[in-house]
Amino acid sequence: MEIETLKRSHLKRNIIIGVIAVLIISAIILNFTRAKYRSVATTPLIHSEINYSLADLNIVAITVDGEEVDTIPTGNYELTEESYCEVNGNRDDNISLTYDNDTQTLNVVPFTTKGTKCYLDFVKGSTAGEQILADKTIDTSRNGAITGTLTTNTTGTVYSVADDWGTSYVYAGAPTDNWVQFAGYYWRIIRINGDGSIRLIYNGTSTATTGTSTQIQTSAYNSTYNDNAYVGYMYGSTGASSYSATHANTNNSTIKGILDSWYKTNIVDKGHSDKVSTEAGFCNDRKTQSGVMSGYGTLGYGTNATTYAPLGRLMSNGSWKSSQTPSLKCSQIGNDMFTVSGSSKGNHKLTYPIGLITSDEVVLAGGFGGSSNTSYYLHTGEYYWTMSPSYFDSAGPAGNAYVFIVDSDGNLSNYDDGVTDARGVRPVINLKADITITGEGTSSNPYKVS
Repeated sequence: MEIETLKRSHLKRNIIIGVIAVLIISAIILNFTRAKYRSVATTPLIHSEINYSLADLNIVAITVDGEEVDTIPTGNYELTEESYCEVNGNRDDNISLTYDNDTQTLNVVPFTTKGTKCYLDFVKGSTAGEQILADKTIDTSRNGAITGTLTTNTTGTVYSVADDWGTSYVYAGAPTDNWVQFAGYYWRIIRINGDGSIRLIYNGTSTATTGTSTQIQTSAYNSTYNDNAYVGYMYGSTGASSYSATHANTNNSTIKGILDSWYKTNIVDKGHSDKVSTEAGFCNDRKTQSGVMSGYGTLGYGTNATTYAPLGRLMSNGSWKSSQTPSLKCSQIGNDMFTVSGSSKGNHKLTYPIGLITSDEVVLAGGFGGSSNTSYYLHTGEYYWTMSPSYFDSAGPAGNAYVFIVDSDGNLSNYDDGVTDARGVRPVINLKADITITGEGTSSNPYKVS
């Protein structure tokens, strides 16, 4: 009998404990779900009066661009003036609401009453490209034929040119407002791409504009020269009997290997890759073109004398054109626009989203085929590579592949020792459209990526 009584007593005690536990858990759940949208409880709260927690704040509603949502948005969003808080059922316009989308921190000042109810309204913030362009003059004069170098100070002006994503806004001449500091290096903006991303060329660890510090090293473009294949940033079979086999994207060029290694070490391993666009690409335009130089055709394979479209836009019948027609549209976008797998366009053959400047971009920036220019921002006093094929010369015992370079006097040149020559390597990347920037774009106060 005593044993049965003890068992009943234990059972009664366990039931009571269980009921109490359920009540405690329910109270905790109720406390943390007083806000309509539970997920905002992960958002840090800053206040200046009383040490309340986010659980003491009731987020009644969240709207983004006029649509009601369940969570505070991440990314480039801003609180609007429509956001407000209520205390004891009355709107309190003395409460200031701000939101830092970098740290995802909500700032409520002053926060003096437990149970304060807030209504948050967000809009998409301006992209970095839109911020940069906001005070610029847009000039259309470089969207077509170009008749010479550009040497003047063009600060405050960009040039609209069509590209594969829409309209690019190109820096040209000698601007002082296209400096960027990113990943521990200084860069110059080449253009704001049509998708809003920002295209940069490497300048080094300082704002010195000339000398070897403006490049990561010197290298051959390809370690071998005796086939049309070697004009490729990637290439196919050498000694092939067709254009398609020659220019398939199966082998890395020497310079691509160097750029990939640099990107892995300096961007990926240092935690900066989330700021780099995986949409924009790099055009290695291998379309062939006739009528450029006497004796050269359009076969584009083996050791056949061949001229390529980038040269054809600048030269005719063996002479530099007086009116050159650079283009930001890739002639063969499916094969020659190098992109990573996440892009909506291109060949998706890149391991990392990094490449080189093109000959077309050099001309748009103020260079000119066959003419020197020491006054535009791409002049460094060094020879460095573009990624634009020029021609394959069949003369000599084996022939030689040529890719455009910018030479020491700023001239866009296609005559040199060919792809095996050691020239400067200046990485080109594209920053995402939705990054946050500060600064003015000058060398003393560059745009900084946060």
